[in-house]
Amino acid sequence: MTSIEVQKLHTLTGHRDGVYTVVAGDKPSHFFSGAGDGMVALWDLASPQEGARIAQLPNSVYALVYVPHMDVLVAGHNYDGIHLLDWKERKELSSLKITTAAIFDLQALGDDLFIASGDGALTVVGLNGLVIKARQALSQKNARTIAISELSGEVAVGYSDNFIRVFDLDGYGLKKEWQAHTNSVFALRYSPDGRFLFSGSRDARLKAWDQASDYRLAEEIVAHMYAINSLSFSPDGKHFVTCSLDKSIKLWDADQLKLLKVIDKARHAGHGTSVNKLLWTAYDGQVVSASDDRTISVWKFIF
Repeated sequence: MTSIEVQKLHTLTGHRDGVYTVVAGDKPSHFFSGAGDGMVALWDLASPQEGARIAQLPNSVYALVYVPHMDVLVAGHNYDGIHLLDWKERKELSSLKITTAAIFDLQALGDDLFIASGDGALTVVGLNGLVIKARQALSQKNARTIAISELSGEVAVGYSDNFIRVFDLDGYGLKKEWQAHTNSVFALRYSPDGRFLFSGSRDARLKAWDQASDYRLAEEIVAHMYAINSLSFSPDGKHFVTCSLDKSIKLWDADQLKLLKVIDKARHAGHGTSVNKLLWTAYDGQVVSASDDRTISVWKFIF
């Protein structure tokens, strides 16, 4: 383990249930959170203790995405589809009920919204007019996580049938599928240079797949004790963080896939229960973590 210093900067409270998602906002210091209490909140890392409620939905919010060119926030509302929110005015603009299942992930590219849901479907919705453009239901198990690579023109989806499926961004057709893990795939991210697709699973394994070599397995690590829930890269692509049901956050060297630091309750006053989501922000390199313990923590690494 290296001499990297870990600083815990803030503990943010206000949610009344587990916090399931944190996503970047309209500027580097802004991020949004969604939780099991149905609350969607805005936070500013420049004055982090002053969170603002953006919306209160009746059911859990597992997924959020901010769409910069429209300046809207999209919430995945469990059992009731998606909601477009004017986050500045704190009002709903429109909604679309595409499924009665849970929505586990949302990603946006241009005017397209990609939705992973508990009915095993990847749904593509055009944000202009909220029109369903495509729906690929290729599994009986949950579609859990989405990663998009503009460089390769592909969108990868991880499923609870242990598969990763890769679709073409031009037409949304299936390009490749393979059993990637021995349990549900909860986390997917392309490396910033687009070369590797990283996957984290309920089997506690972290894997790197070589996109240029037809997604050949390049590396496999037993990264955590229990399920890997989320993965987030640093803005410069040199490092990434993972988090887990084992209550820990881990810092990695992206090139060498080398573990650099373990952040947990005993060593760094980390979370006391499952860590569900991570966001490595562009605001002074601060990292945001969300947990079942109803709190959000803000971290800083001194290299």
